[in-house]
Amino acid sequence: MRPISLSDSRPKISTMPRPQTEATAYLNLYKLSIEKKRLQCELDSIEQRRHRIQKRLSFLESQVAEMQQSAQVSTPKLVSVEKNSAPDSALNMLFLEY
Repeated sequence: MRPISLSDSRPKISTMPRPQTEATAYLNLYKLSIEKKRLQCELDSIEQRRHRIQKRLSFLESQVAEMQQSAQVSTPKLVSVEKNSAPDSALNMLFLEY
């Protein structure tokens, strides 16, 4: 067996561009059509996701409105207390030490 040299494993690079043939043009058309289909599918999936998100948001907004309404109904009315009804000296203070 002969040893593998570095020159054998390197790819051959040409600085000259490939000639524009009919096959190259068809290959480029194929690549563009494939990319167009991929992007269209991606756009469709984004639209479907957007629709699901909007549907969920509207559902959440309706639930928040219902909960706010039920909270207002179930909350007892607070009676306002006059400042002069209970003087500060009437409060009993208790100090606890830990």
